Amino acid sequence: MFDNRHDGRFPTGRGDDYLFHAANVCGHNVVLATLPAGQNYGTGSTAALVSQSEEVLPKPLVRFARWRCRRLPNLSTNPPRDIRLGDVLVAPPEGGSAGLVGYDLGKETKDGFQLLRFGHALATTEAIVRSAIGSIKIHAPNDSERFLVHYTNMKDEEHAHGTFVDPGPDRDVLYEVDEYRMEKLVKRGPWPDSRRTPVWYGPIGSGDKLMKNAQKRNELRDKYNVIGLEMEAAGTMNYIPVGVIRGS
Repeated sequence: MFDNRHDGRFPTGRGDDYLFHAANVCGHNVVLATLPAGQNYGTGSTAALVSQSEEVLPKPLVRFARWRCRRLPNLSTNPPRDIRLGDVLVAPPEGGSAGLVGYDLGKETKDGFQLLRFGHALATTEAIVRSAIGSIKIHAPNDSERFLVHYTNMKDEEHAHGTFVDPGPDRDVLYEVDEYRMEKLVKRGPWPDSRRTPVWYGPIGSGDKLMKNAQKRNELRDKYNVIGLEMEAAGTMNYIPVGVIRGS
């Protein structure tokens, strides 16, 4: 994913658990950090990584949390929020909506699950990051067109599990859960190439526990407009208010 890797290594000492990789992307110097292989994901693990990154990189210009998440399509909205496998989800705070929502922070009420502070319990993304996201949104109608150029150049590159070739729409299966907690397959037509891999903007839920309750998941989607769920970013926000970008 890098244009060029920088030579050399960041210094490490006893007690350091994470390695950092420096490179260049589109003329920008970037540093990539990730959790060790085999380590459980969660907000605690991410907070530890962020703490060490502050010592290695005390003053980066902008910071992003980038990984995968569970997407929450909602075909009942107008227009339908038809999030597909491989789409990109971005969580900027907008209007009265929080960017990152702590989905395990809240309480059960007679009207259902109520998020702590109505979802505004976590720190807000830095202003410079919000400005960068706002600038990118100006070009939103051309998201797919711009992405496909990069995808064409990299799709046949090899990684540890194969290549980056799109597995195809047959692998993208959506099940809806009704009020009786019964799953049903939802039939969706294929996306034309011109619509592939759009960017969706909205609140992303983050927590330390895997969300297995379909009814609660739907409630977060319908009541708080959450577009995806993940388990890392909440561990960073009160240390470094990053921009949250997820793949689905």
